Amino acid sequence: MDQLWGAMAQYSVIQWEWPVAVYLFLAGLSAGALIAALLVKWKNGSASSYDGMVKAGALLAPISIMIGQGLLIVDLSKPLSFWLLMLHYQFQSVMSIGVILLMIYSGLSTLFAAIVFKEYLADSPLSEWFFKPLLPLVEWFENRGVWLEWVMSLVAISIAVYTGFLLSALGAKPLLNVPLLPLLFLISGMSAGVGACIALGVTLFNESVEEKNVHYLLSVDTKLLPIELFVLFVMFTGLLNMGGQYAVVAKQALTSGIWANIFWIGVVGIGLILPIIVSLTSLHGSKVAMSPAVSLTAGGASYHQTQSAIPRGTLLVNCTLVMIGSALLRLYIVYAGQIFI
Repeated sequence: MDQLWGAMAQYSVIQWEWPVAVYLFLAGLSAGALIAALLVKWKNGSASSYDGMVKAGALLAPISIMIGQGLLIVDLSKPLSFWLLMLHYQFQSVMSIGVILLMIYSGLSTLFAAIVFKEYLADSPLSEWFFKPLLPLVEWFENRGVWLEWVMSLVAISIAVYTGFLLSALGAKPLLNVPLLPLLFLISGMSAGVGACIALGVTLFNESVEEKNVHYLLSVDTKLLPIELFVLFVMFTGLLNMGGQYAVVAKQALTSGIWANIFWIGVVGIGLILPIIVSLTSLHGSKVAMSPAVSLTAGGASYHQTQSAIPRGTLLVNCTLVMIGSALLRLYIVYAGQIFI
């Protein structure tokens, strides 16, 4: 029977399974969502209220990273001992560096969410006991302005890049030790984060979303997808040209069993080519139909659906395809990288 089909747990070569792939996806999405929110905020300058895209990114960033860390802790052989990683650091270890980055990033992303949703949290039922004592600290950080946002963006980029370096902890496996893997995960994570911001923004925060910001993030994603495709091409071309075991592994990963199908159909087809086609044919240069007659500006000007408007469903499908492709990329790299050695 082809060992590439069915449950992977029965094979000793698999050390890290799907929870690790989901964690890598959520960490990349979280970092990408925070970067997307900051890009929109910087583009708009100082505004009295935050755009829905900023709110979406601020909400996604801490929630995604916390869910991802929870999955990673559960997947540990001794999950109740995870706190020891926060006390014993080895700076030669990728995992120890990652723990430090995750602690800093989790705090900063939560702080950013508190700043963006400050008014809502101040009016919440738990405000007296939970938020108001922290309000002076939140406002102090808010007043630090751009420098704090630049620190957050750099830490977010570090988190996305770190997810690529983390896989090298499994040892000298050709597909997991490619120098371009951190860059690939950074681009893919940013693309997934942008897609998640758009999807959440036009559904949960559509009243405060400005159409120009949706188009701005769409243009960012439309640029990221071809770059991701190019990096994948360069990565596998490099492996094939290296010869020896590297070429053998690359050929197997691209042509053998279910994982080759996941790569070509899922990662390349569904996650990259199809969203590029949708972006260039259905989304490019059209208005965004959040909903008929919905207010899209702070001044309350309303936008009415026209024949050239993009249905919100098309927008959501495009964002979903991008996120599916990003998740399948992590799943593919994690499993194929351990199987083909």
